[in-house]
Amino acid sequence: MKKVTIRDFIKKKSTKEKITMLTAYDYPTAKIISNTGLDSILVGDSLGMVVLGYANTLNVTMRDMISHIRAVARANPPQLIVADMPFLSYEIDTKSAVKNAGLLVKAGSDAIKLEGGEEMKDTVKAIVKAGIPVMGHIGLTPQRFLRLGGFRTIGKTKQEEDQLIKDSLELEDAGVFSLVIENTYVDIAKRITEKLNIPTICIGAGPYCDGQVLVINDLLGLSEFTPYFAKSYVNLKEIISNAINQYIIDVKNNKFPEKQHYKERES
Repeated sequence: MKKVTIRDFIKKKSTKEKITMLTAYDYPTAKIISNTGLDSILVGDSLGMVVLGYANTLNVTMRDMISHIRAVARANPPQLIVADMPFLSYEIDTKSAVKNAGLLVKAGSDAIKLEGGEEMKDTVKAIVKAGIPVMGHIGLTPQRFLRLGGFRTIGKTKQEEDQLIKDSLELEDAGVFSLVIENTYVDIAKRITEKLNIPTICIGAGPYCDGQVLVINDLLGLSEFTPYFAKSYVNLKEIISNAINQYIIDVKNNKFPEKQHYKERES
């Protein structure tokens, strides 16, 4: 499989081939993904909750992101690696946003993703001008859940719907190569997808986007809480628990280690 680029993403919009994207946060997971036909890996700030045990994404640092990007990049996956810019790494000023985006690329990402709508237009322009591809993210933006009044579906009011449409158009004009739409009403995501020339990637926004993204822990059945819009394809939590319990039984009953698991000195 050849390396996926942002040009491949944009091309899929016209060919109507769905884009597939999953999160990954470590080397072994990225190594497994590298042997699949997945289009893109997102090193998401969701690692704060599913890997580091935080209640939300706000405590994720640049150091956290850089460490996990490096781990994923060491697997040398052909998929496009997109990295989330963590909270307060791009909101303060444009100069620091460009610098931090550059640090994520130096760590191994092929592109960065940031949250926000038209208010992020100048920031997106500056990062793109520096030569770094940007993926936008509108709808439910987890870094802004406090301002949004919690984790909820966005677009209930006409004002919210109009703002989502405006945000998407402004971000496209700023130069994003694709746009994540999270937890909006399905008809809104459909309208945005039809309006834009760049591909949209949905999570909890229905089937009409140009692609889909999921948190891999949800897909594998490893999450403590799985949102309504995620699908578990296997229950690894149960499989892992059963394996651990079997190991405990084997050790306590002297069934492990067996002869093939150790070496005896030759006489």
